[in-house]
Amino acid sequence: MRLGRIAQPEGLSFAIIEGEPGSLVAKEVPHLFQPEPTGREFTEDQFKLLAPTLPTKVVALGRNYADHVAEVFKESAEHLPPTIFIKPSTSVIGPGAPIRIPDFATNVEFEGELAVVISKVSKNIDPENWKDHVLGFVICNDVSSRDLQFKDGQWARAKGIDSFCPLGPWIETDLDKFDLDDQKINAYLTHDGERVQKQDSNTNQMIVKIGHILAEISQSYTMLPGDVITTGSPAGTAPMTPGDTIEIEIPGLGSLINPIERA
Repeated sequence: MRLGRIAQPEGLSFAIIEGEPGSLVAKEVPHLFQPEPTGREFTEDQFKLLAPTLPTKVVALGRNYADHVAEVFKESAEHLPPTIFIKPSTSVIGPGAPIRIPDFATNVEFEGELAVVISKVSKNIDPENWKDHVLGFVICNDVSSRDLQFKDGQWARAKGIDSFCPLGPWIETDLDKFDLDDQKINAYLTHDGERVQKQDSNTNQMIVKIGHILAEISQSYTMLPGDVITTGSPAGTAPMTPGDTIEIEIPGLGSLINPIERA
């Protein structure tokens, strides 16, 4: 099941999303955690997809792909282990919403990531039973200002600027349809009208696997329903400039597409 949040003629709704882009149908439900159709339906020309969840926090794992560590930090993953950081809820935007780059942030890059949405209040998650705490998967773009990341010495500002956490296009609740030992992650950057693939990787490159990511993070933070945990970015990240468009694609989850603007 694909769950999303939409803007429709009468307001905002949660919905089951059916069909394919170009012929999507949104079936309204009371809530993400109560996906029972109300009977109201909207065709694609009647609604706009929004960020599918309203998290109180996005907890992210950085440096979880060795090739990305080498690419960005010029170090071996053995010397720079994965690290945890938080992106504020105000950084979250949905599909189609602009990533807005402020003047004080230069060298802003995309990071396409697989993320999970938490289904219930969770603390000290058992890594073997992590699926019991997950509503579904969603695509995350962990937008990052590299200059601020290195200048500040910690990542809160570089990765937490307004609009620096696109999520979408929906939440896929069927966890078993994904082979986490062989799940593709692709990213395509369109610059001056030319669409070029930048990220071409696979979740089999993760250093820390999802169950252990959730276990470690939930030792420190109580995760609430709708909160998001991201699992890290592989190599292939690249700068974005106003006028560009970035597309993160994960088979089975669709594509998360956002334009780039100057704030």
